[in-house]
Amino acid sequence: MSALRARCPDCRTLTAVAFDEGYECHSCGAEFGAGLVRVPRAWGVGGDAMASAAHTALRYPEALVVEAPTLEAQSAMIARGLPGRPLILGGCCCAHLGAIRGLAARHERLAVVWLDAHGDLNTPASSPSGNAWGMPLRVAIEEGVVAPRDVALVGARDLDPPEAAYVAAHGLDDDLERALEGSDAVYVALDVDVLEPGIVPSFLPVPGGPGGDEVEDVLREVASRSRVAGMGLTGLVPGADSALLGRFAAAAGL
Repeated sequence: MSALRARCPDCRTLTAVAFDEGYECHSCGAEFGAGLVRVPRAWGVGGDAMASAAHTALRYPEALVVEAPTLEAQSAMIARGLPGRPLILGGCCCAHLGAIRGLAARHERLAVVWLDAHGDLNTPASSPSGNAWGMPLRVAIEEGVVAPRDVALVGARDLDPPEAAYVAAHGLDDDLERALEGSDAVYVALDVDVLEPGIVPSFLPVPGGPGGDEVEDVLREVASRSRVAGMGLTGLVPGADSALLGRFAAAAGL
């Protein structure tokens, strides 16, 4: 499927056509602020529920479905096929990596706001589990597609000791003003486990998170400070409230 043409979520025809950063359906006339990229894969042990949740219904035109045999191939397919403004619906947080790479190539200085109960800052050597979904933010920083100064880590409260050391060494925190100052655009990575458990079904819930309204406030603040070039929703399991997920995307300006 081409990122220029997508399936309209309203009339279900393949007649939503990209214009600028959004889509307009030539059949029913509906307009949308982003193109949906589904990534039904989780890179780790036991992540089938997350992969399944990437098929959650959202009211955005489906521009791309990415299924690849390796994580590197997946990331390359996402980066290559991104619509003008993507809404990634991933299995695990590895889906964000391809989006960040693709958007960083379009913008001189891309910021990243990473909302997650976990840091996703491990390496293969430091990870207790070896699951790749605990590493994508570290990969993006280490390969230079986003600088530590341009990253805000929001809601993280379950860090492995090596991750905590990395955060301290690189000055990572939840300061949106610091991360977004001087940026050309921002990508928002929202793992729903950042929320207080029970608000959205998540794969790795962690107590002590913000409520839905608080997350919406963060997203609105991000959108007021920089242009949101794309957003990703990950960490879901089946049963999520599509309307609430849509509210998060709308709060970010999508």
